[in-house]
Amino acid sequence: MKKQKILIAGGSGLVGTALVAALDKSKYDITILSRSARQSTTEGISFASWDTTAGTIDYHDIPDHVINLAGAGIADARWTDARKRELIDSRVDTAATLESFFKLKNIKPKTYISASAVGYYGDSGDRLLDESSSPGSEFMSECCIAWENAATAAGRYADRSVIIRISLVLTTLGGALPKMLMTKVLGIYNYFGNGEQYYAWTHIDDLCRLFVYAIENDSMNDTYNNVAPQQITNKAMMQDIKTQLGGLAVLSAPAFALRIMLGEMANVVLNSNRAISTRIQNTGFQYNYTDAGLAVKDCVDRKV
Repeated sequence: MKKQKILIAGGSGLVGTALVAALDKSKYDITILSRSARQSTTEGISFASWDTTAGTIDYHDIPDHVINLAGAGIADARWTDARKRELIDSRVDTAATLESFFKLKNIKPKTYISASAVGYYGDSGDRLLDESSSPGSEFMSECCIAWENAATAAGRYADRSVIIRISLVLTTLGGALPKMLMTKVLGIYNYFGNGEQYYAWTHIDDLCRLFVYAIENDSMNDTYNNVAPQQITNKAMMQDIKTQLGGLAVLSAPAFALRIMLGEMANVVLNSNRAISTRIQNTGFQYNYTDAGLAVKDCVDRKV
């Protein structure tokens, strides 16, 4: 059987690296868009250069599937006005570059898949959030709206367009979890503020499985919340993690201190997103990890 071609933007990032590793190289030839072309040492993986400032892509094949994970890290730097602009532009410009590429080369992929985030909903308390729920009115919501609008524009050139709103990704290799476990060596785990905010989360393996599922399942053609079925507050999550990993206490990191240290970016850990994944599960996709404490233990034990 002829292998299908997958073009990935953001393939060298945290999620992208895990996804590339998870994809079956006997079924797919994978090309990762990079700022500079380079040789790959892994069979079935190649690199192509692109420039999102100039809006150009040096790729001379026709991809069957395009996955866009590109974007500057939300919590990598304090949210100055310039940083906010970078966070939005890094998402919008990558999608616009892909859109221009499709248009210029007259390319119609079978599938265009874009990441987004459950930050779309803003701080929503204990309100259940499905994909029809309205967006919030803060910066993360603004960023996600612009991100999804750009994804929708690029997705018009594909047979199917899928947007996956990603939740807190559990992995020890980067992102939020290593920061959440920083005080583990002292036997202490911190929740943020009063800890009553709901945390939507997903294990990195389930997230990668979902992207593969979206490629291979022709019925997916919409926007989906990617969250484990468990609805859990930040405090309860940290208590579960302590139970699984061992420790002495679960203590609060006060909201006022977080806001002094992080500024507006403190919303990343203080906001409540009680998102549900009914739409994904109705397609037949099943999460392998449905308990936050056990999911974190698996990540720690396997170093994934």
